[in-house]
Amino acid sequence: MGRSFDNRKVAMAKTAGMKIKLYTKFGRELYVAAKSGSTDPDSNPTLRRVLERAKKAQVPSHIIDNAMKKAKGVGGEDFTSARYEGYGPGGTMLIIDCLTDNNNRTISDLRNCFNKCDCKIAGPGSVAHMFDHIALFAFKSDDENAVLEAMMEADVDVKDIQNENGIISVIAPPNDYTKAKAALVEKFPKVELEIDEVTFEPQTTSAISGDDAARFEKLLAMINELDDVQEVYHNAELPSE
Repeated sequence: MGRSFDNRKVAMAKTAGMKIKLYTKFGRELYVAAKSGSTDPDSNPTLRRVLERAKKAQVPSHIIDNAMKKAKGVGGEDFTSARYEGYGPGGTMLIIDCLTDNNNRTISDLRNCFNKCDCKIAGPGSVAHMFDHIALFAFKSDDENAVLEAMMEADVDVKDIQNENGIISVIAPPNDYTKAKAALVEKFPKVELEIDEVTFEPQTTSAISGDDAARFEKLLAMINELDDVQEVYHNAELPSE
């Protein structure tokens, strides 16, 4: 077996670690969404959105069921949402969304990541104003007029509709996510949404290369290793391989 077997073991361990991280992330997010609203996804749009994402990511049903059971119980973890901002190498900017039961630990862990990469945490609002908070959908179609009509009928204040190579992207305010998605599903019932999320989109990007790119990738990897981190948004434009 030798070296090839060892390499496979390393690859399998890495894959298992990534899955555990993914399942932990979704379990926590499902728990918070259900705990802060209703455990019924029909009456809790936030929970419904997380459930759809979890199923798309092939999160096992027992992970989902356990999160729902915990949310229905009394007590449990007291997770809160926290958003942090920072500056990376080469003029890059990051927004980091967390779910944490200990803000002091989370900020300390994040600051350690930034310090080790010679970067720095920023104050609230320092970076966020350079990003647009949006609901984003993308799917295969070439009927922009039908999309616009669906948005207007649903009273969605659509920000932009783009058609690039047969892929339509719809940008709407995050608060209109539920209305926009329902309108698209009703108008295009057979279409699979390739992108379906509430996200931060940078207003400008920073192209980086060389040492800056290496440091940024190291910073991103360290941040994503933290259990409290749910999502990371950035404006870095890395060199294509």
